[in-house]
Amino acid sequence: MAESVPADSKSIAAFFKKQGIEFTWRRIGIDALGAMAHGLFASLLIGTIMNTLGTQLAIPFLSQIGGFAIAGTGAAMALSIGFALKAPSFVLYSLIAVGQAANTLGGSGGPLAVYFITLIAVFAGKLVSKITPVDLIVSPFVTISVGISAAYLLAPPIGRIASSFGVAIMWATEMQPFLMGILVSAIVGIVLTLPISSAAICAALGLVGLAGGAAVAGCCAHMVGFAVASWRENKIGGLLAQGLGTSMLQIPNLMKKPILWLPAVAASVVNGPLATVIFKLKQNGPPISSGMGTSGMVGPIGVITGWYAPSEAAAALGEAAVKASFFDWLGLLLIAIVIPAVVSWIVSEWMRGRGLINDRDLWIEC
Repeated sequence: MAESVPADSKSIAAFFKKQGIEFTWRRIGIDALGAMAHGLFASLLIGTIMNTLGTQLAIPFLSQIGGFAIAGTGAAMALSIGFALKAPSFVLYSLIAVGQAANTLGGSGGPLAVYFITLIAVFAGKLVSKITPVDLIVSPFVTISVGISAAYLLAPPIGRIASSFGVAIMWATEMQPFLMGILVSAIVGIVLTLPISSAAICAALGLVGLAGGAAVAGCCAHMVGFAVASWRENKIGGLLAQGLGTSMLQIPNLMKKPILWLPAVAASVVNGPLATVIFKLKQNGPPISSGMGTSGMVGPIGVITGWYAPSEAAAALGEAAVKASFFDWLGLLLIAIVIPAVVSWIVSEWMRGRGLINDRDLWIEC
């Protein structure tokens, strides 16, 4: 049965609750950003990997499959965000058009445009969802009309702002590789471990090149770092869960004892400038790879795909395909695994010897 929107301002909160409209950091920040990264992974990232494999292995059909996956990037992001926001079915399905429009109009800053515009479209759709007898017409009409109108109005400037900010970071890293190597590596690594999506942020900023390499270094440092530092407590299960899964598993422990972050942060501080200054490691694959680290080995895979087939974001900055040398492969191995493991183990053992890390401090359920 259709219901009317309450006119009494005192009823607005109750109406929002009934419609599932929630303005909390967890819902629109953590949940939505994390979902956006999942959508990117299931479209742009996996499509790029398949496209690159198809090209390198001379399998045209595999490249075509990857191309179709990449083409659905905007829709995949918007649907993922809508699902995380618990959008009603007609609103959710309508986000396909909204996401494609926002991603296209947002240019290189498309992911960030999709994020904000999808939030607007979901809010508008939820406002009218199931309050009329013809919901199958009203909900899609409002969601698509508001969403695509917002995309035309907001996506281009959002894209330019995101792109400019990302370009500034990348320019600064090229100019000051040592200092920016430390900053980008440490900050992105910390964001990776927090319940915020570093992958979505790197994608939104279009972070590639040397800055992308520093971000990969920081993410790998945190994932491998926590996996190795917590070996005594978690053994092989924890090593795999954190090293190939996510270092976010340590959040409950870090909230109780922040000093436990030291081994991973130390690893990222060492790893970042080694990546930018010594190995000149560039991540020229999809920008989302810069914020993934060793989760599914997406970060290193992004570096490798960038060598052979630079992403559009990298190509726009003049990055070209390269023939990776033995030194490049050695640098990737050291940055992704060896250096984070060694530094975090040394620091964690030093901390254990001084009582700064106690038994089960780094224990996780895995």
